[in-house]
Amino acid sequence: MLASGDPFWFGAGGSLSRALNPAEWRVCPAPSAFSLAAARLGWPLETCVTHGLHARPFASLLPDLTPGRRALCLMRDGAAVGDLARWLTDQGFGPSRLHILEHLGGPQERHRTTQAQAYDLPDVAAPVLAAIEVDGAPGLPATPGLPDDLFASDGVMTKRAVRALTLSALAPRAGQLLWDLGAGSGSVSVEWALAAPGGRAVAIESRADRLANILANLARFGLEARVQTFSGNWADQIAALPPPDAIFIGGGADRAGIETVLPHLHRFGRLVVNAVTLETQQVVTEAQAAHGGELLKIDLAEAAPLGRLRGWQAARTVVQWSLTR
Repeated sequence: MLASGDPFWFGAGGSLSRALNPAEWRVCPAPSAFSLAAARLGWPLETCVTHGLHARPFASLLPDLTPGRRALCLMRDGAAVGDLARWLTDQGFGPSRLHILEHLGGPQERHRTTQAQAYDLPDVAAPVLAAIEVDGAPGLPATPGLPDDLFASDGVMTKRAVRALTLSALAPRAGQLLWDLGAGSGSVSVEWALAAPGGRAVAIESRADRLANILANLARFGLEARVQTFSGNWADQIAALPPPDAIFIGGGADRAGIETVLPHLHRFGRLVVNAVTLETQQVVTEAQAAHGGELLKIDLAEAAPLGRLRGWQAARTVVQWSLTR
């Protein structure tokens, strides 16, 4: 089989190796498109981020779009490069410098450069790679606690400061899976998936109208392939789910539910429950007494207008129970 470049870097190698026995194949790789592009541009490859946008949404770029960052992106076809330039401009990265590298390594190789916001190239041919020197908007912060206004929500969501504390307790690690039970807007699932490479989540929300907000938020951050969504009662569905590395109960926690999820935590697994109502706070207090872990009382207040002056407006108290196996 003839495949371009390095078949184990966004290529066909992974699919083939899974389908064949080790004794049935041998690979003779050539320089990848990423290597060829870095060589043409003079960019140290280890300082660049790489994306296969021929099979992923543009929004998957968002965590890597910071002024001064360099990204190498495989594109589906020539028209997709123009789509990428318009998407970058819409996201506030119009000043970014865009290198269009066509037919790398071949006799028709061509390299052209423009700004994303000034893109006007009707004749881009595949195979093509787009290299981005990011400029414009500040980009997403790398710390947990993204601004609330980045998320679609009906008002029921884990707010920014509490979400940051929640992610800290959940402690995301590369490649791990979260169960987000009573997901609301899905903001915790989104931040979990963004926090560590390859992070995955299952988000279950009982209200179908909120599921639309979860799906919108996954599309906003390009996470549709890494977060599964389900509608309904999570207690009825978790038996069929893959085992989690962490579990977050943001809504609908009760004694029976906590006892149901605890056996699914393997060694080093984490459980975090946020309680707002007095009844749920009593549940987590009793659960901590029975199973251990930590209780954290979260009292927050923001400055708000008070007549002609300002005063502190308190948010609802949250009691957080966290447990590590």
